[in-house]
Amino acid sequence: MSNPQQLRYSKEHEWLSAVEDGVATIGITEHAANALGDIVYVQLPTVGDTVTAGEECGELESTKSVSELYSPVTGEVVEANQDVVDDPSLVNTAPFEGGWLFKVRIAGEPEDLLTADEYTAFTAG
Repeated sequence: MSNPQQLRYSKEHEWLSAVEDGVATIGITEHAANALGDIVYVQLPTVGDTVTAGEECGELESTKSVSELYSPVTGEVVEANQDVVDDPSLVNTAPFEGGWLFKVRIAGEPEDLLTADEYTAFTAG
């Protein structure tokens, strides 16, 4: 399992893309998707919602369990990925591409995020 080097990671297993024009894309990691199993339902924050770093903002339901979704940053949701709401399996099959979850206009610089190598070490235990 490889974690893309250009992304940053939270200890709650979300990833964050580089910020472009103040907006970053957020998803869950392949590690988290594999741990959850087959995802069958996704509840995302809606456009206009304010999310806060480290706080719950949605949920993912799999055939095994329900898992809370946490935002790795604080900001305003500017887009939610309707494709994953319609087809939650995208989170399993393409967690770093088509399975992204939402985009946020970030308020301030993200803190406490890990590099790909740090996240790999963190998940290795």
